[in-house]
Amino acid sequence: MSEEVVFISGASRGIGTAIAEHFVNKGHKVIGTSRTNFTFNSNNKNLIPISLDITNRDSVNECTNFLKENNLTPSILINNAGITSDQLFLRMKDEDWDNVLATNLTGTFNLTKALIKGMIKNRHGRIINISSVSGLMGNAGQVNYSSAKAGISGFTKSLAKEVGSRGITVNSIAPGFIETDMTSYLNEDDKQKLIQNIPLNRLGCVNDIAELAIFLASEDASYITGQTISVDGGLFMY
Repeated sequence: MSEEVVFISGASRGIGTAIAEHFVNKGHKVIGTSRTNFTFNSNNKNLIPISLDITNRDSVNECTNFLKENNLTPSILINNAGITSDQLFLRMKDEDWDNVLATNLTGTFNLTKALIKGMIKNRHGRIINISSVSGLMGNAGQVNYSSAKAGISGFTKSLAKEVGSRGITVNSIAPGFIETDMTSYLNEDDKQKLIQNIPLNRLGCVNDIAELAIFLASEDASYITGQTISVDGGLFMY
């Protein structure tokens, strides 16, 4: 893969950070975003942190203009930013629904709408959406999150059909239970109960996701589009 500009939302920790590090280690220039100010652990000049609220379209447009002015138009977009606000449906507050959908689904729309234009112009691009196994199999207490992530799968398929003729592939990665801040709330007993349902008998690590993202962005994956690929140790098979 020749040097390209990679844009990753939600890059300040966990899966997003791992993906950013993998791409920069492959020689790419990486713009990583988070809603709050942050810095990467590495001092690599090709890792560029940006504060961005992907739910705010004015901010997204300002970011797009910044990228154009600095000749940083991305050819690879990783829609990774996501939040959870878990609660049983009958106790779920309206804002729990609104905030999760706004970040996980509408935020993906906002960023993709803004950045896909450069890919169409160049007739080349890779869009990789980070979904979740919860969007495929459902999960009690996550009606909002599962709905948003299921929406990502439909978004991926539909967009892939629209832009395939322009040399752009659109795919989705659906992680299972990965060792990140989002699973750190689990105590050891809960962890072991989860692992009992995973054929590979362990939680995943962030590198499992990052390696697949690297592959999907490469020319080796140029004939793969519209797919949602689970990385879950066999938790959900369909």
